[in-house]
Amino acid sequence: MSQKQIVRNLCKSLRLGSNISEQYPTIETESHEDFLIQLLNRELAYREVERRNRYLKQAGFEVMKSLEDFSFHDVVLPEKLSLEEVKSESFIDRKENLILYGKPGTGKTHLATALGVKACSQGKQVRFFKTSKLVNLLCEAQAKNVLNKFLKQLEKIDLLILDEWGYIPFERIGTQLLFQAVSDCYERRSVILTTNLPFNDWNTIFYDEKLTNAMLDRLVHHGYLIIHDGPSYRLTHSQMQ
Repeated sequence: MSQKQIVRNLCKSLRLGSNISEQYPTIETESHEDFLIQLLNRELAYREVERRNRYLKQAGFEVMKSLEDFSFHDVVLPEKLSLEEVKSESFIDRKENLILYGKPGTGKTHLATALGVKACSQGKQVRFFKTSKLVNLLCEAQAKNVLNKFLKQLEKIDLLILDEWGYIPFERIGTQLLFQAVSDCYERRSVILTTNLPFNDWNTIFYDEKLTNAMLDRLVHHGYLIIHDGPSYRLTHSQMQ
């Protein structure tokens, strides 16, 4: 058995992965200390890349989007939130929320996804859900008596993205479970939600006025309303015109 194979087997036994066995033959130094420093630095860099790639896969994005491909031309920001703060995502560190409001096709999901992708690249844990999908998962978890386990998984994240908020009405139990998930985020992690529904119409979707007001209160207390005021990108670029 070659020395390289022995190193590979030892790394496997120590659960160090294959990167070290692949990297060490390429390092040339004059001292054992320098060799070890370079090897460990490469392993740390490799693990960081792997960790961020794992976060991207776990996030559940439907498609990958980037801020570089997004135009803020028709986006209206509140006075207390600068474009730089949005792009730097400092609001996540402050556990603040973003409500992206506008007509369908105006880039709300693109922006929410792009912010989530960037957060993953910064080493933050993110989960992306269609709101109706999250409600279904919460109801299924409760039916299987694993709701607490599911909610504890959400406790580990830094950013929760809820897409298409208010597109589909929910039964009372679904509204209650969604409120619990959102309430658990309050001052603990950031929430980004996309919606085309004005605040005054939220009661038509969630039915329970007190619960709706409580949910809205938690979202807007440490949150910002971002208005997407442009025309539908999909209609503008439709091939059916």
